[in-house]
Amino acid sequence: MDQLAKVHRAQLYMMEMTARTLGHLLAPVSQEQATTLRDGADGWTIVEVVCHLRDFDGFFRGRAELMLAEETPLLPAYDHEAIAIEREYNDDQLTDAYDALLRSRAETKALFEGLTPEQWERGGIHPEMGPFSLTDAAFQVGLHDQTHIEQILKIITGRTA
Repeated sequence: MDQLAKVHRAQLYMMEMTARTLGHLLAPVSQEQATTLRDGADGWTIVEVVCHLRDFDGFFRGRAELMLAEETPLLPAYDHEAIAIEREYNDDQLTDAYDALLRSRAETKALFEGLTPEQWERGGIHPEMGPFSLTDAAFQVGLHDQTHIEQILKIITGRTA
């Protein structure tokens, strides 16, 4: 197996592992804690973070599908703050949001698992990062998860820095 194939395999593993890690982290969290504890006075609650992860998993998959369907498309931008307000994230049930994330993640992982070596190189123009390949997209999923897993840990432990 060549190095790039190993990197792709590691990213697929990371997609699965971060979703499972999040589940372990959320297991002892009550619905009340999930909707009241925040990462700072104006910060997000745990359920808002999980809803964000759920929705962005779908957005990331949609960008990947667009890169597969079109030659170097301009990838859509998303306003995460506006989406959280519009979709009233804090009114969601934590368990429902996490279950929906797991379903979405299975679809996302399956899409990436089915890519050929040539497809991994397909790309688009990311609204913030510029040229962006499907390899970059796979990295983005795991890094995005890790960022928000740390955020949830801070919320649970009451640490703001």
